[in-house]
Amino acid sequence: MLTVERQERIISLLKDRSIIKIQDIVEVTGASESTIRRDLTELELAKRLKRIHGGATLLKRKLDEPSMAEKTIKNSHEKQRIAQKAAEFVEEGDCIFLDAGTTTFELISYLKGKNIVVVTNGLMNTSELIEAEIETHVLGGYVKPGTRAFVGPSAVRTLETFRFDKAFVGANGISMDDGCTTPDSQEAFIKELAIKFSRESFILTDHTKFGETSFSKFADLHEATVITSQLVDQEYLRKLSAKTIIEVVQA
Repeated sequence: MLTVERQERIISLLKDRSIIKIQDIVEVTGASESTIRRDLTELELAKRLKRIHGGATLLKRKLDEPSMAEKTIKNSHEKQRIAQKAAEFVEEGDCIFLDAGTTTFELISYLKGKNIVVVTNGLMNTSELIEAEIETHVLGGYVKPGTRAFVGPSAVRTLETFRFDKAFVGANGISMDDGCTTPDSQEAFIKELAIKFSRESFILTDHTKFGETSFSKFADLHEATVITSQLVDQEYLRKLSAKTIIEVVQA
């Protein structure tokens, strides 16, 4: 089988399965494992797939945005460990911004008992923060049905009145070329402003977001500390560490 034919077969398999293991490709194509690894590297460089540990997956479309319900059940343990690490950076008396999102939501349970003030654009965050007896301010504005995030002019005007010690923000994509991205431009603007108005900023994200690029950029890598897990490809992390500070937790 010619290289071009084999690589097209790999893409065809991915379209059928979304995720495929190297061993599966070896069995289908009859090529050696080293050959398949070279194919995957070439296809990734051509931006036709994303390599993951032991295989590959299709790149997400720029506007793809899963709902909160879909995101909540994915990588939940990993997100909890990331949130637990993020809580270590919160100090008594801090004023923090807490972004809408499932990983940032997990942070709330680790903030109980801290004397802090939280501003959030996450509808789901508010009741949990109140239950934790944390002083809470909500941006207001239009609530997006999918992510339950407050966005729009009212949210922006309110956000512009605050200044933060720290901001904790989620991302749908993190890449060396495109920085931190998210599918919705209105949410991107909220994230961008929160980082701008914060003394320190942290991006909380699980391993699936690395190497991905969504529609709207909200930050360069040097603007925030990235908190993630050891499930991210280690070579990719080493390259990223030249551009940003990375905190890695065991998931």
